[in-house]
Amino acid sequence: MKKLGFLFVAIVLGTTLSVAQPQGPRNPEDMAKRQTEQIKEAVGLDSDQEKKVYDLNLEMSKKMQAIFQENQGGDRDAMREKMTALREDQNKKMKEILNDEQWGKYEKYLEERRSRFGRPGGQ
Repeated sequence: MKKLGFLFVAIVLGTTLSVAQPQGPRNPEDMAKRQTEQIKEAVGLDSDQEKKVYDLNLEMSKKMQAIFQENQGGDRDAMREKMTALREDQNKKMKEILNDEQWGKYEKYLEERRSRFGRPGGQ
């Protein structure tokens, strides 16, 4: 489970940094929308689940952005711990939204994302 949490931190930080627009990073709403679309495609969300996943992604994007801004140039280990705790909370909430079959697909989706970001073994 910790590997999944760390994976989420890596994905969000990597995504946040790699999609920066000239005027600055994407806003949390855009990030939540994009993440929700990717998850919808990967696991097959119904409309009720899609709304719940969007709301969760928006909440997490806002919190992660705040943590990132608070810790710019600061202690990376402290930031990583906060992000990991946030991702663990997100995973708990996501598991409540998805059914068992979707959760399995979601875990596979996360694994594929991690491999694309070059983080084998959850490192």
